[in-house]
Amino acid sequence: MVNGQTFYNDLLLSSFVLALIVFVALFFFAAPYGRYVRKGWGPCINSKIAWVVMEAPSPLLFAVCFLTGNTQTITHLIFLGLWEAHYIHRAFIYPFSLRGDRRVPILVISFGFIFNLMNAFLNGMYIFTLSNRYTVNWLIDPRFVFGVALFITGYLVNRSADQVLHNLRTPGEDAYKIPQTGLYRWISCPNYFGEIMVWTGWAIATWSLPGLAFAIWTVANLAPRARSHHNWYQETFPDYPSQRKALLPGLW
Repeated sequence: MVNGQTFYNDLLLSSFVLALIVFVALFFFAAPYGRYVRKGWGPCINSKIAWVVMEAPSPLLFAVCFLTGNTQTITHLIFLGLWEAHYIHRAFIYPFSLRGDRRVPILVISFGFIFNLMNAFLNGMYIFTLSNRYTVNWLIDPRFVFGVALFITGYLVNRSADQVLHNLRTPGEDAYKIPQTGLYRWISCPNYFGEIMVWTGWAIATWSLPGLAFAIWTVANLAPRARSHHNWYQETFPDYPSQRKALLPGLW
């Protein structure tokens, strides 16, 4: 068990370090998928398949951690439900709602696959095996109540924002347009804003280092990309609303 615990701790520490490296790196170049796909990153595959391959490890491995864990209280079931609600949609529903036929480099898919394996393992092992915190009493802890409320709010914001983008295009259409409704009236990336809320809520509700690492990873990945999206909109559309911010309404 000592060796297993040492491996877990080393992996968790590596997760924090890598998140900081990614955060800095992504301010200098945009990850090459979506509107930023470009030559020089190797062979690419269809984006629908890419999203399934990248995201599937999260719901599958997290479920395995639950089934093989030490205890299965109602608290554990709620954490399982929250995680699976997000990732079953992200892995097996969202990809098939995408308009157009954009390509994703296999290298990017590989990075996403490895991250999701690592992240699901760290969170699943902690919640279902390593921690003894999540008894029934945790359900009334203010951290759990606030964290779950933030998670659900962010989930709704994220899904609503994705739906706005989906509705901008007709089937088969691939052109980008300016979204005008919902939180898009104030920020360029409410979908990212919602996802940051989701995993910040998760970090608070679990009150754990793996949860904190995931929240930091989410910010490290999405904050620079929100800035890239915002700049791209401003450069591409001369009539882009000048008062709109990148990620935080009225601030940034």
